[in-house]
Amino acid sequence: MLAYQRWADRFAELTGKLAAWIVLPTVAVGFVNVVLRYIGQSTSTRLTSNTIIELQWYLYSGIFLLGFPYILKHQINVRVDFWFANQSAKRKALIDFFGHWIGLVPFAIIGIFVAFPQGIKSWSRWEQSPDADGLPRGPIKMLLAISFALLLIQAMAEQIKLYAVITDRGHLVALEGAHEQPVKVE
Repeated sequence: MLAYQRWADRFAELTGKLAAWIVLPTVAVGFVNVVLRYIGQSTSTRLTSNTIIELQWYLYSGIFLLGFPYILKHQINVRVDFWFANQSAKRKALIDFFGHWIGLVPFAIIGIFVAFPQGIKSWSRWEQSPDADGLPRGPIKMLLAISFALLLIQAMAEQIKLYAVITDRGHLVALEGAHEQPVKVE
């Protein structure tokens, strides 16, 4: 289990770095899109297309979808901390452990079972955007399916770490995030 946890954590770091690198082309495409729109408005010509607009939101989606495992690993996800923050590390681990089993793991599994067939169907038909000059939908639908699988992989690694904290074996795993030390509220 520890080998899996370490592999999943390394993989989450890799997907996080990939997501970070996608920011650069996303900003570049967005910048080009804005410049072309303003130049087009001043010259009364249409210089941008749905291809550029859809490419921008595909890249933007890729940042978030590939970033899910990294976010989970580092516990930088949004949560309501007004109560959670004042708990001991072991109690936080218990809350997250059961919360992951009740919410996160089923959500990821449902996402996989819903998104993969849609992604495969879209890819095999080479489904196109309903907008003129739009991009094919297969790649983004498959990325959605893959992101749920990546989230599940990291969720299971987190469960291993949380279980180690609960059973006082936290020293055996590479702990990251909120369960390492109690959070100080100022």
